[in-house]
Amino acid sequence: MDWGLKNRISQIIKPATGRTVMLAVDHGYFLGPTTRLENARQTIAPLLPYADTLMLTRGILRTSVEATTNVPIVLRVSGGTSILGKLSNEIITTSIRDAIRLNASGVALSIFIGSEHEKETLSNLCSLVNEAEEYGIPVLAVTAVGKEMVRDARYLGLCCRIAAELGAHIVKTYYCDGFEEVVGGCPVPIVVAGGKKIEEKEALQLTYDSIKHGAVGVDMGRNIWQSDYPVAMIQAVREIVHNNASPEKAYELFKKTATTDKRR
Repeated sequence: MDWGLKNRISQIIKPATGRTVMLAVDHGYFLGPTTRLENARQTIAPLLPYADTLMLTRGILRTSVEATTNVPIVLRVSGGTSILGKLSNEIITTSIRDAIRLNASGVALSIFIGSEHEKETLSNLCSLVNEAEEYGIPVLAVTAVGKEMVRDARYLGLCCRIAAELGAHIVKTYYCDGFEEVVGGCPVPIVVAGGKKIEEKEALQLTYDSIKHGAVGVDMGRNIWQSDYPVAMIQAVREIVHNNASPEKAYELFKKTATTDKRR
């Protein structure tokens, strides 16, 4: 692994703890103006000081994030489908040259194992890794799951291992029972997706369980910015990820911080 690639990975996964809190705000690329992400700039700005990495599309980066930010960017480079169509039929939407122009620390795309378009999405991953490695840019593979797929250790372990085998440097997947088996079978770091909005206490437990069983962090979106207290929530998540707080202690911090963090 060359110096540039190592350096960019160290921007995403913080060397001091070997962990990361990624803030996912790329939902609009297939969901449109998602609840509480309608005005992306307004949603992102107060959360940036607490995010280790920001995951988003080039359109939202250009329009909704100040160029003076020093938060590393993981650029979503796959898409081309919407919630109204076949989500698995994605293409690579953004060139490596554009990712470089945008000073991205990494690029991300989804793979759909077991779907009608499995081969195409895996081909996208191979092409992206081949091109990105020429410039020392790490690739994050997102193991997207269709409605018909079971989110168990066997299936997610398959997805993560295939992504790593094809050259992904980091894999994003879901937490499941037996998650340590998924981690054990994947030779690259895993971050856990936050998924749909759940209660804050549950989301903090998810974060804790993910870290406890081997994830290097979370890539959380809706469970942060759809909270009534998003700044308090991301701070509580950080306490678990970087300071090994228990979910109970993190929730107490959340409640305390929430008194001064009411969404306007």
